[in-house]
Amino acid sequence: MARPIRLACAVSLLALSLAAPALAQQGPAAPTELGEIVVTGSQVNLTAPAAGGQVARGGRVGLLGNLDMMDTPFSTTSYTEKLARDQQARGIGDVLQNDPTVRVTKGFGNFQELYVIRGFPVYSDDMSYNGLYGVLPRQFVAAELIERVEVFRGASAFLNGAAPGGTGVGGAFNLTPKRANGPLTRLTAGVSGADEIYAAADLARRFGDQDESGARLNVAGRGGEASVEDQTNTLRVVGLNLDRRGERARFSADLGWQDHRIDAPRPSVTPGAAIPEAPSADRNFAQRWTYTDEEQLFGAVRGEFDITDSVTAWAAFGGRQGEEDNSLANPRADAAGAIRGYRFDNIRKDTVWSGDVGLRADLTTGPVGHRLVASASQIQSKSRNAWAGSNFAGYSFGTLTDPILSPAPTIASVSGDLSDPKVTERVKNTSVAVADRLSFLDGRLLATVGVRYQEIETKSYAYADGAFGSGYASEAATPAFALVYKPSDRVSLYANYAEALTPGRVAPAVVNGAAVANAGEVLSPFRAEQAEVGAKYDAGTFGGTLSLFRTTLPSAFFDPASRVYSDGGEQENRGVELTVYGEPIDGLRLIGGATWLNAEVKRSLTAANEGKSAIGVPEVQTNLNVEWDVPRLSGLTLEGRVVHTSAQAANAANTLELDAWTRFDAGVRYAFEAGGRPLTVRARVENVADEDQWVAVGGYPGSNYLTLGAPRTLSLSISAEF
Repeated sequence: MARPIRLACAVSLLALSLAAPALAQQGPAAPTELGEIVVTGSQVNLTAPAAGGQVARGGRVGLLGNLDMMDTPFSTTSYTEKLARDQQARGIGDVLQNDPTVRVTKGFGNFQELYVIRGFPVYSDDMSYNGLYGVLPRQFVAAELIERVEVFRGASAFLNGAAPGGTGVGGAFNLTPKRANGPLTRLTAGVSGADEIYAAADLARRFGDQDESGARLNVAGRGGEASVEDQTNTLRVVGLNLDRRGERARFSADLGWQDHRIDAPRPSVTPGAAIPEAPSADRNFAQRWTYTDEEQLFGAVRGEFDITDSVTAWAAFGGRQGEEDNSLANPRADAAGAIRGYRFDNIRKDTVWSGDVGLRADLTTGPVGHRLVASASQIQSKSRNAWAGSNFAGYSFGTLTDPILSPAPTIASVSGDLSDPKVTERVKNTSVAVADRLSFLDGRLLATVGVRYQEIETKSYAYADGAFGSGYASEAATPAFALVYKPSDRVSLYANYAEALTPGRVAPAVVNGAAVANAGEVLSPFRAEQAEVGAKYDAGTFGGTLSLFRTTLPSAFFDPASRVYSDGGEQENRGVELTVYGEPIDGLRLIGGATWLNAEVKRSLTAANEGKSAIGVPEVQTNLNVEWDVPRLSGLTLEGRVVHTSAQAANAANTLELDAWTRFDAGVRYAFEAGGRPLTVRARVENVADEDQWVAVGGYPGSNYLTLGAPRTLSLSISAEF
């Protein structure tokens, strides 16, 4: 750890250590209770479910721990395991289909889930697992492993540190592992798509005189042809979760294994001069020899200990060992739908370690309450890569509606050793953060001030022999300021200023044919700035959040006059978000909302693109999911969902545009008892109208590849509890 971080960390921990004796004498400040709201800040305990059970009353807010939503000066939503189970969600992307601020697409040239929030991407490997970056599987995370899917909207470099993959400008996602909340033995079996079969077991027990220890085991598998023709999926999942809830100490340990393979996965399509007509939603234009296969072993431990009634220390550590093997052929398409592509194989092996330590202390100075927090974290990753490809000139695949299927073409070029890839990338992010959360007016006014100092270091190496190629190292301090004012028990007003960090660039030698005066200069991390105000309403049975925000993200820029390469480029995203949740009428549950967004490129390396809309950012997104318990048929629930996305720019010049699209989903479930055992039958149809539509543009910054929506898909399952 570099000297500035060691010094800052030492000062922070010393300040809290010196405060500890006084805090122990003072005892805890009297908590202020507004209705059922309790501020915990715990790094282990979760917040309670909200009315309806589909979302929780709060979630993790970075180093501040788990907070109630009405005390959180940001817009957040935490989706529960119950919602994922009732909707038969396969992975995290299925859960996020309920969120009006998020849209799901694919990675660049691969089948990684990628999420766009507030118009900015978040890679799936930039999600955190119980507060730790880098631990989760990269491409896809099975829903069976997760208790909560927590959506944080806005810049979060102060709260969480910079995401290791360089995304997270518009928001962040934290996934919490399952916990044993009581005795449970649940077995589930189901079918989906053409002939995909699914089976899962969810077992939980608590032990001890006061049920202080718990264990939960999840085992799941699915395999067969999904709703896209000739695309077959194989998924195997094991998750083991242990926890202990003591009077002064709380501890959790989580271990997961996931093996996920897709054969003939339908790829994304890069358009040419015009967007081709969307083919049938069940049409598969993938070459049958293509596949993606990933196996991941990951885990994390987290514990916190109450040193005194007012001082708590925590520590967390996690890691992941992963391997991916792909053979891909992502095509380009012309206006008529004719497609061309080439074979691209790659092997990737990852080793990641991630850690976090901190102290939290409560004290009172006169009428002002303080929650002091100090945290230090680090993530280190090592990636081994090799690739091979056919002739990059490509060959004809036929058309999107009538693809030509052929044997895998001969490999023409290789970079690295596919059987034993060399280390090609190392990443190390290290940071220390301090914060003070002040409480005024008996807890009705909360102010948070803090700063995180962060060092970002990356190194790249040659694929062929592992020789050092280039490196990037820089540092930045990201402050944050936030206010919450609660004029009543039901209303919370908030405002915040926060920043996000993405790695800067090394100035190249030439841009647009002109020599760069500062060639080789390492630019500081690009610092996105966010200002936001909002209001939250919670009536107990239902609630919602309305927020207005503005985020500016610098990008690379070249001034022809001075010939200086800098961070002078800028994209500005301004928007309004509305989210709602709850059970306003007994038996009627809803989740939904809308996003209005204006994403404009203010300054660009390409001057002609200035003033244009950013690729793949729709102006309007709306979601509404409604559940209704049929009054005269006990146990019967009907569900419907509508998702709408307006038109999106499909290239930087804005000469191409993706049409608006709408999807309708419907479901029914019936809970009853047979032989004294609870059973639940679930049936769900997604894309009821079987619409053929492109649903996303890009996701990877600056790219405009198209993602075709899934066809009408029927899923059936039955669960039994013993």
